[in-house]
Amino acid sequence: MAEPTETSAPAASIDAALALLKSAGYVANRPLATVVFLALRMGRPLFLEGEAGVGKTEIAKVLASALGRRLIRLQCYEGLDVSAALYEWNYAAQMVEIRLAEAEGVTDRERLSEDVFSERFLVKRPLLEALEPHTEGPPVLLIDELDRTDEAFEAFLLEVLSDFQATIPELGTVKAEHAPIVVITSNRTREIHDALKRRCIYHWVDYPDALRELEIVRTKVPGADESLAREIVSFIQAIRQEDLFKVPGVAESLDWASALTELDCVALDPETVSDTLGVILKYQDDIAAIEGSRAKELLDTVRAELKAAE
Repeated sequence: MAEPTETSAPAASIDAALALLKSAGYVANRPLATVVFLALRMGRPLFLEGEAGVGKTEIAKVLASALGRRLIRLQCYEGLDVSAALYEWNYAAQMVEIRLAEAEGVTDRERLSEDVFSERFLVKRPLLEALEPHTEGPPVLLIDELDRTDEAFEAFLLEVLSDFQATIPELGTVKAEHAPIVVITSNRTREIHDALKRRCIYHWVDYPDALRELEIVRTKVPGADESLAREIVSFIQAIRQEDLFKVPGVAESLDWASALTELDCVALDPETVSDTLGVILKYQDDIAAIEGSRAKELLDTVRAELKAAE
């Protein structure tokens, strides 16, 4: 594993990590700030698991913004392979070069091979880009939704992250002068192998409690009415207790706050809730379970709780 580099400097303490995240608009709790601090300090990848929409990907974006580093994103998917993640050759351009060389009468095959397998024909993918030097400092490498790939890609990634280097047979080994800041996310649709997790600082990103979610809404949707923001957060917290196929995440809370603000709402009512459920729920069965009488029941409970808390 790579030695710690200058990436540790921006977060000299857990409080500094909290401030760093907050400076870019991310409302973190202390456990999350602790693992961010440790990842930066120790030069280790940060492995974030949690439900979709809880803000895992946003952490990488915020780190890049707060540190002034380039964000390099590898979006994972089923069937992802080395050519899409590390590098591939521009075969069309190579063929043109070969045809031109033949037309010019070039017969030195070794020289031609060196020409067509030179860096100018190399198509760099996210992992290779992250290993290269950057003027603003080591980049933030986001490996998003790793659970969508297969075990073969996991094994390949483990090799790259162990020494932060990769071998291109035609050119040699590329090794990072300074290790990138690596953030790996997983929605846990399958288990990631322990061998990769052991090389990371692990954290489960859960849904925020009501106080932190209210602060998130205030930060991200400053135009939302204060009383409306409280009702939104309380309703979202309540709906997460329902038996739904997919409960809304923080991203949906923010979308709902923005949508209701666009509708000039200052308070929730059953009709508005039912009409806008498609902003926070993405499955028709879930919408059908909540709209109408159940939405009114939840809203009545939310209002009673908010009134009692005053």
